[in-house]
Parts: sequence; structure tokens; C-alpha cells
Amino acid sequence: MCADYRHASAPLVYEDQPHAQPRDTHMLSAHPSTAPAAETAQALYGKITRKLIPFLCLCYLAAYLDRINIGFAKLQMLGDLQFSETAYGLGAGLFFVGYILFEVPSNLLMEKVGARVWIARIMITWGLLSACTLLVTTPTQFYAVRFLLGVAEAGFLPGVLYYLTTWFPTQRRGRIIALFMIGMPLSSVVGGPLSGWIMGAFDTVAGLRGWQWLFVLEAIPSVLLGILALWVLPDSHHTATWLNADEKALLQQQLGQDHAEGQHSKYGFRDGFFNLKVWMLGGIDFSILLSAYALAFWMPTLIRNAGATDNFHIGVLTALPSLAALIGMLMIGASSDRHRERRWHIIVPFVVGATAMAASTFFSHNLLAIVLLFAIASAAILGAVPVFFSLPATFLTGRAAATGFALACSLANIAGLVSNSLMGIAIDVTGSSSGALWFFASCLLLSCLLVVALPARLVNR
Repeated sequence: MCADYRHASAPLVYEDQPHAQPRDTHMLSAHPSTAPAAETAQALYGKITRKLIPFLCLCYLAAYLDRINIGFAKLQMLGDLQFSETAYGLGAGLFFVGYILFEVPSNLLMEKVGARVWIARIMITWGLLSACTLLVTTPTQFYAVRFLLGVAEAGFLPGVLYYLTTWFPTQRRGRIIALFMIGMPLSSVVGGPLSGWIMGAFDTVAGLRGWQWLFVLEAIPSVLLGILALWVLPDSHHTATWLNADEKALLQQQLGQDHAEGQHSKYGFRDGFFNLKVWMLGGIDFSILLSAYALAFWMPTLIRNAGATDNFHIGVLTALPSLAALIGMLMIGASSDRHRERRWHIIVPFVVGATAMAASTFFSHNLLAIVLLFAIASAAILGAVPVFFSLPATFLTGRAAATGFALACSLANIAGLVSNSLMGIAIDVTGSSSGALWFFASCLLLSCLLVVALPARLVNR
């Protein structure tokens, strides 16, 4: 597995060639003699996309749904279990402690045992643990289940991102990562109304409350997709039965060219773990997730406080900002690839998202304004996420890429603990989330400085 990954993933770095521009197959079509080759390559990547991305997107949708459905369960379970807002925020945040601690080890193990088995393991275990949340009766039990859920899910996102670098050359990854990561907003687009409906329709069925049924029913897709992953996902293009010999040769040739152009890329564990740029990326992602998790975990509560009362209607209104995020991901990811530019495709969305989030504090009791401003914030902040996740593989490959993806995600997910705890404390102490939202917006603006510090010639590919 290690050999396959190392030779397949080939990020580009232009430290010694600042004016060099990588060749993109779509540009070759301008010359008649190269048009057939370009069309063949396009057909190959289209085939790979159809075989991998829909399934991986479904997996991410299921993963994120199991992660954030606690935000809907909160509408009932806090009253049933007599939890404070602070206890809820801590429990929701402890997920990220387990996630952070096991992120890097999980990604390194995936490199050893293969993507197919490891992704299946992750999904099955997180599905079963999510279902176990229905048994929670005390804050301590809640904390334990959330921590273990984080341990189970650790490595999924960075593992898949690393896996995709073994199939797609650098210049194609922005769009591909966007297509995969729309599972995140889709989880709310689908999960919002679904969660609201489950909590209403199944409440008191078989003696269980709606929030208990929520955890059971939404865990089932994760377990089933995990089992299916054993048959659907090849470990690498070398073992893909749906690629013929010519297609494998072409893919290997293009990935090899990508590798050659990225000859200065780092590939060892130490190169990934002790790389200052990776830690900078972790800081940038930290700011993203402060806002993203605030919206994911607390939006149902904020929408209810703005005037919505019915759980199903809250779910529908929650889905609208997530739909905007989906559109933002696709548009910003495609634009970034088309212009071969990364930094400003992160900075501008950050400024727009921070402004919208801060502005929402002035309209906390205006339902229409809250939903509209959250939609703008979600489209901008989450829209920049695929562009951000295309950055590590621009200067890392092999084990360094696996380590770098995982380390950046680990550092960033500290935000999950901070975001949820801060929101809970702010609401309990002040009765308002405004202070926390202003803090998150400020962090986004400050992280723009870290983005500017990344060398343009390194990441703009």
C-alpha cells in the first residue's frame, strides 16, 4: 500500500521554477494533434469520478450526519435529561478530543492496511457508537459516548482526501474535493428535514423519545455503507477491476508526470509532522471549523430562538444555509481550479463569511434575516473548504501527505471543542450567542494573514 500511494500521489512544487506552469490536459485540446489524448484523459477521469466520488460523498454525508444530529437531538434531550447548555456544549465538543488524538495514527494505519478495509472499519464503528447514544441518561455517559464516537471517526476525512491524491493529479483536485465534500452540506440539506420529521413522527414509539430514534435510524446508513465499502472501493488504481490496462497505464503516466513536476515535494513522516506550512494550515482550518461547527451544532437552536417552533420547520430552515454551502463549494472549487489560484479563493470567502456571521448578531429575533445571513456565511466559509483541502498535497506526497492531512485536521478540530464549549457557556452566562459569534468572525479575519503567508508560487496550482 505504501508503495502504491507514494508513486501515485504527486503534488507539484515550483520552488526552483517560479515561472513554470504545469500542463493541464484540457489545455492540450487547443492543438489538433493532442486533442485525442486530451479527450482520452478527460474520459478516464470522468470514469474514475463516477466510480468513486458518489459513493465517497454518500459516506461523508452519513459521517457528518452522525456527527451533527446531536444539534437536533438537543431540542428534546436537554429537557428529558436535564442537561445544561454548558454540559451539552462540553459533550458535543468531547467528540473532537477523541477525533484529534487518533487522527494521525488512523491515517498512518490506512496507508498500511489499505483504504478499502480502513474506511469500512471507520464507518461501521462510528455507526454503532452513534446508535449507542440512545442509552445515555447522565452527562458522564454522554461525554463518554461522544469521545468514543470521535475515536471511531478519526481519520475518515483526511484519509479520503489523501486517497483522492492517489487518483487525481494536482490540477484536478479542487473540483474533485468539492464534489466529495458536498456530502457535508448535503447532510444538513437532507438531515435537517429528516431529523425534524423523525423526532416528531417517532416520538414515544416503542417507549423511546424522538431524539433516541434519531440516533438509531440515522446510524443505519453508516453501517450499511461501511459494509458496502469492502466491495466498492479499490485500494489503488492498480487493483481497480473497472480500469483496463491502457487506462491504468495512462493514469500512471499522468500521476508520474505530476510527481516529476513536484520533485521538491516532501514525502517522509517527519516532513509532514514538522512542516511549518502544515501547522499554518491547521491554524487556518481551525478558524474555518470554529464557524462551521457553530453553524452545524447550534443553528437549530438559533433558528428556534428567532421564532420557529415546529421541529420539522426548523429542520427545513436549517437546510437552506446548507444548500447555499453546497452551491458555494461547487462554484468556488471550480473557479479555483479554472484560474489555478488558491489564496484569494480562501481570503475573499472568509471576509464575506465573517461579515455575515457578525451581522447575524443584530437580527437574533428576525427569522428571515437569520436564515439569510447564515446562508451567506455558510456559502462563503464552507465554500472555501475544498480549496483549502487542496493545499497540503501541493507541497507534500507519500507518507508526508498522509501525515500532513491528518495533522492539519487534528489541529483544526480543536475548534470543535472550543466552538461548542464557548457557545454553551455564552448562552448560559449571557443568554446570547452574540459574543461567541463575534469571536468566531474575528478568528476568520485573522486567519487571512496565515493564508497570505503561504507562498503563491507554491499553492497556486
